[in-house]
Amino acid sequence: MKNRTKRLWRSIAAAAALVGLGLSTTACSGGGAGGSDDPEVLNVGQISDSIAFFPLYVAEENGYFDDEGVNLGERPRLGTGAKLAAALTSGSIDVAAGVITDAFNLHENNDKTRLTGSLVTEYYVDIIVSSDYDGPGADAPLEERVASLVGKNIGITGPGSGTEALVTYLFDSIDKDPSKDATLVNLGGSTTGAIGALSEGQVDALAFFQPVGQMAETQGVGEIYISPQRGDIPDMAGQLHGTLFSTTTALDAKSEQIEGFNRAIDSALKFIADSPDEAADLLKTYLKATDQDTVDALIKLLPEEMASSTTIPKDGYEKAVNFHVNSGLIPAGPEYADMVWDEVAE
Repeated sequence: MKNRTKRLWRSIAAAAALVGLGLSTTACSGGGAGGSDDPEVLNVGQISDSIAFFPLYVAEENGYFDDEGVNLGERPRLGTGAKLAAALTSGSIDVAAGVITDAFNLHENNDKTRLTGSLVTEYYVDIIVSSDYDGPGADAPLEERVASLVGKNIGITGPGSGTEALVTYLFDSIDKDPSKDATLVNLGGSTTGAIGALSEGQVDALAFFQPVGQMAETQGVGEIYISPQRGDIPDMAGQLHGTLFSTTTALDAKSEQIEGFNRAIDSALKFIADSPDEAADLLKTYLKATDQDTVDALIKLLPEEMASSTTIPKDGYEKAVNFHVNSGLIPAGPEYADMVWDEVAE
């Protein structure tokens, strides 16, 4: 575990310089709204355009950030949790939109890390297999499905990610280690890239965020094989997953902007819950080329997995800690009071 943590932190440190340089170059060339040290600008980074970050898009499109007086600067899609943490560490962004795995990983090396908001309260990563997958069906016992992944090429977003976390957890349940008993293929955060890798046979399976599973099924290239969200793994139900996080440095400097940002996200979460038809229209534009069948499948899931507000639920947090500790992803979980920003504490 110590070696894994050191490797992850080295990757975060290495990525910090590259991410910081990339965002600085964008700002200097006129492509951004200024650096993160501008007290009037809030820079927010996210891993990808996965379903967890749909509320950010809704808040932007519906003008909720403007209503709260929040001046958003950079909002890059950084591809992996390590790059997201690197950007936060370097000061290139003020708030990160990722998964709680990313926040835990960063907190191990930087105890100033704080969760600043809740986005998704179910584990929204699926195991997706190709349409010609050689293994038991999706209705087979979970242990048999997990065992069939041994020796396979499995696509993940990157090391230290929530996608790797699910594979690690599942393999551990059958006393296997994916770093030895499978080949993990780092694909980054592109949904189309992941679908392409599966359809072209570069990987046998994917551990990937929604909407990749839904896209694979509607395009006929694969099926959702194991899904915590639909109840395939009862012990994982109800845990906090999609989150916003920051550092005490950014919170001290920009608390008002971050509070306003959260109020805008609260408005977006309410809109998604109360206006499903209008939310479906925005979801289709958010996911760009996604077909209507995928949008229809996703919009039915959102009420089951989206947070009701940015408040961090204590029970969901504790379940997330237990998942990460029991699967060996972190040695120990930070106490709720030490990890959660006071403004969003339950």
